[in-house]
Amino acid sequence: MKHASSLRFASFALVLATGACSEDPNTYPSLGKRPVEKLGFAEPEVKAAVAAPDPALDKDIATISAKLNAITTGFARDAAKAETLARSARGAAVGSDAWITAQTALAGLDDWRAQGSSLVTDIEALATDRAAKLQPDYPALAAIRAKAQAESDRQGATITRIQASMPSA
Repeated sequence: MKHASSLRFASFALVLATGACSEDPNTYPSLGKRPVEKLGFAEPEVKAAVAAPDPALDKDIATISAKLNAITTGFARDAAKAETLARSARGAAVGSDAWITAQTALAGLDDWRAQGSSLVTDIEALATDRAAKLQPDYPALAAIRAKAQAESDRQGATITRIQASMPSA
């Protein structure tokens, strides 16, 4: 008896639950696009902010450019000397006077590269400061950063090439 009572209650609950699902059994949810789906997934257009002229930053960029030119010139001059010394050290034994002289010249090139790398860091600090103030990118700053990074990369490749041409320790 208890079993029949619980069976009747379960079937009554089922009828109530399924009856509440739909008032009209012939009405189904629409398969059309909802309003939010009509918006699409494309990123909204963002208007790029134009940087206002900044005379103080332009002065800093001019100073940085002069330093970069000095580093580039000094590196090129010393790289030519280092290549000459490396050629003379090719047949020499590791630890010989010619080898030590060429290694010393390479150390000088590393100093130039370190100065260039430091300059890139300084430029990036200026860009970071602008970003922290929510200021737009400054094209002249981005250009000098790219130029300084390219020079630093070129110097690294030159040092690696000269080093590879000499006998290793």
